Amino acid sequence: MKNWEKDLGENLANQLTSCGFTSCVRDTSQKGNISSQRKREERMALLKESDRRLAISWALGAVCVFGHASHFLGNMAPPWIHMFHSSGFHMALSLIALFGPGRRLLIDGWKSLCRGTPNMNTLVGLGAVSSFTVSTIAALMPSLGWTTFFEEPVMLLAFVLLGRNLEERAKLKATSDMTALLNFLPSKARLLLGSSIEGESPTVEIPCSSLSMGDSVVVLPGEHIPADGIVNGGKSTVDESSLTGEPLPVLKQPGDQVCAGTVNLNGTLMVEVRRPGGDTVMGAIVQMVEDAQNRQAPVQRLADKIAGRFSYGVMALSAATFAFWSMFGSKLFPSIIPQGGVILLALQLSCNVLVISCPCALGLATPTAVLVGTSLGAMRGLLIRGGDILEKFSMVDTVVFDKTGTLTIGKPVVTKVVAVGSQERDDASPISDSNLRNSNLPHWSESEILTLAAGVESNTLHPIAKAVVQAARSANCRNVMVKDGTFEQEPGFGATAVVEEKRVSVGTLEWLGRQGVKNESPPDIRGLDETLVYVGVDDSLAGAIYVADKVREDAAGTVKSLAEMGISTHVLSGDKHTAAEYVAALVGIETDKVLAGVKPNEKTKFISKLQEEKKIVAMVGDGINDAAALAQSDVGIAMGGGVGAATEVASIVLMGDKLTQILDALELSKMTMRKIKQNLLWAFMYNIVGIPVAAGVLLPVTGTLLTPSLAGAMMGISSLGVMANSLALQLQFNSKHKHAGSNTFTSNPLRSIVRMDSTDPQEQDLEKGGHFSRQKDGKYA
Repeated sequence: MKNWEKDLGENLANQLTSCGFTSCVRDTSQKGNISSQRKREERMALLKESDRRLAISWALGAVCVFGHASHFLGNMAPPWIHMFHSSGFHMALSLIALFGPGRRLLIDGWKSLCRGTPNMNTLVGLGAVSSFTVSTIAALMPSLGWTTFFEEPVMLLAFVLLGRNLEERAKLKATSDMTALLNFLPSKARLLLGSSIEGESPTVEIPCSSLSMGDSVVVLPGEHIPADGIVNGGKSTVDESSLTGEPLPVLKQPGDQVCAGTVNLNGTLMVEVRRPGGDTVMGAIVQMVEDAQNRQAPVQRLADKIAGRFSYGVMALSAATFAFWSMFGSKLFPSIIPQGGVILLALQLSCNVLVISCPCALGLATPTAVLVGTSLGAMRGLLIRGGDILEKFSMVDTVVFDKTGTLTIGKPVVTKVVAVGSQERDDASPISDSNLRNSNLPHWSESEILTLAAGVESNTLHPIAKAVVQAARSANCRNVMVKDGTFEQEPGFGATAVVEEKRVSVGTLEWLGRQGVKNESPPDIRGLDETLVYVGVDDSLAGAIYVADKVREDAAGTVKSLAEMGISTHVLSGDKHTAAEYVAALVGIETDKVLAGVKPNEKTKFISKLQEEKKIVAMVGDGINDAAALAQSDVGIAMGGGVGAATEVASIVLMGDKLTQILDALELSKMTMRKIKQNLLWAFMYNIVGIPVAAGVLLPVTGTLLTPSLAGAMMGISSLGVMANSLALQLQFNSKHKHAGSNTFTSNPLRSIVRMDSTDPQEQDLEKGGHFSRQKDGKYA
């Protein structure tokens, strides 16, 4: 029986209900992310179809080139090769190109023309069809003496489809793939059976999508929390950086809220589900991202804006040319009428107008410049997804920065180590004077304090612990081991262990006091963005370790450069106001342009508010909490070191993970747009000169009469001019940056980490802190 489990469950539920115990079968089907997977499959199908059309068009173009090669070889070529140069063969190739890879383009151009909004596809279709029509007339009526050029529509479609393929590929990559974001949500949950959470109640694994409100789940250390809910048992620190972007974990106790997708670090939690399966904060962020992307209208290229009027003008000029020569040509200029008659001359000249205005140069003006611009960006560590992004970014007047991971490096690092008894720090001493000056206390060097603390911290995965261990390695400290069975820790307070026969305690002052460490006068530390970790050895206070999320070295310079360009800068942060305003002051952003303590949806609302004020906004972020704001902004910029969700949503990714790359991208976008405008000007100047000649202006004066093939050759020259100008962008951009280099510095590792004297204001303004977590009110525990 195929569904015997479901039938058995329904029978049991019905029986229990009839006995007075209302029951139902829990839905354990994997609803998951079907819609996201379906969208991904659709995008991949579109990309494959674009690749297929491109491959066919270029294969046809290669055959055309091979046919021309046989013409140049002459008698040296085998007889069968000349078949590839015949008019009939080239006509077949042209028909295949038009009704094969070019069919969708031609249909779209025709529909746009019928709607009264002709676009680039209209111009491309006009040029391809007109050149094919002229060549067909020449092939079917050889007495006219016209030359066939069936290769023109083939090569035209090949070049245009190449540009379109690059455009589609960039746009498909720019469209956020929510799979990466949703990977933070676990697929299974440990459902707690029974009403008691104090005893050894059994658990069973079920899909997270089948969780219901009121269910209790168990979350072990290192696991992702499966659903939004309230802690009703246990105590642990939780890494919420995937949502808030803040690097320090938060202490969670009974009564605290937790969100699905965050990571439980070092204690077992019992969580009461407050939202049904699939209805999570993470899911809400996914929805916000998709909504923001749907609201973004595609940016119409500059060439498209002009193409409609241009196509109408070309058709009108072609019709006017035919009318003029057919009605007045024989009367005004009877001596120049060919043997075929005035109608033949009028038809030839009108076709010349259509062919010479074939929009190959106009079609290449944008994609060639975009191709060079994006390639230059890639060489400088900039992933730029499309020409519309370059166009929009060149007009940006407001840049909004996330704080953690964007203006700062995004993870705790040790900034200094202070030893009890040191005479080097008087003003900002983290230890009270009675402790610092007491010569009866054992004196430990900064290196020894870091060594012992790292020995204890190497047994935990807390971010601050990792920072201490990394600092010890960078300072070339000794590697010491904890005595087996002596390590203890309490989430939110600290850890202790025996190291080299000494009881070493690391954490808050309260934790050290509980371990027997004497501290008669607790320090009064004032600061904004640093955490303090105390270290005790046996019963003595040995010193303190300062940990902070340091501001990026290039942050202040980047903000200053943006201000010099007239670009306004803001800070958005989920951190508390004091910390956000402090970082903003360090990098040169006014405090009235700082919005702190905001959730992901509030970031999106702030971006929307700026856009309502007619601002063109670029958002710079690095985490999932920034994803919706990045999607909502006109140009989303993701740090290369950020999580996949941010880089999937962003229009520009700074692969070098440096803020100075924003300046490079801004300059590149402006230079690329200048090149596009130059290319368009060249293309139109070519048409302004070429169309009158093709219409027969010089015929009565000099007897100059263009043939369709010569008109096609002139079209090719215009295309080469556009491509050459686009390639010049590389030389111009590189020449501006030939003297630019990356800023590097070297120093003694111990001196840079373990130092007593500092003139850095960021290191002199400190905050009350502790060892393991930032609590709900923003203070450290």
